[in-house]
Amino acid sequence: MNDAQNFVATIDWAKPTWDLFIILFFIVAGFLYGLSLGRDRIVVILVSIYMALAVSTTAPYIGSLNAQFGIQNVFVFQISTFVFTFIILFLLLSRSALIRTIAVSDQSGSWWQVLIFSVLHVGLLVSITLSFLPDGAANVLSPLTRQIFASDLARFLWIISPILIMVLVKTDSKNKKFKYDI
Repeated sequence: MNDAQNFVATIDWAKPTWDLFIILFFIVAGFLYGLSLGRDRIVVILVSIYMALAVSTTAPYIGSLNAQFGIQNVFVFQISTFVFTFIILFLLLSRSALIRTIAVSDQSGSWWQVLIFSVLHVGLLVSITLSFLPDGAANVLSPLTRQIFASDLARFLWIISPILIMVLVKTDSKNKKFKYDI
């Protein structure tokens, strides 16, 4: 809590930092973007993110492309591979049986589900993007931002939290309504 207060107190609106952009992106995207998509599309996006993360972190050709083009930073290829794979998978999965499987009649989830899924979705994207940066690049971020998005524990929590929430938020097959199950 003290880190958050220090971060807010040190904001210089005349010279915004990357930390401020990351936090503002997280807040705005989490609320507006998520509410416009709905729960079902966000779940498809989350599945696409996990699949793209698996592909981009294990792709064997990233190192050889780096050597061929002489680019010193492998993270450019990892981010490009991640984004390209994510877009392709999202387009394919949104037209597949997956969306029909997770969709519940005409509902797109209650507002609190959409809010939770969208915050987890955006946080996961920020954490993944920061994980692709070269070692030491995250050191220019504030300690609070590193702690929330770039630390090993934060990455782990951002990766497992959407999975846990997807498991906990179930549908009631009789009424076709969502319920929260602990």
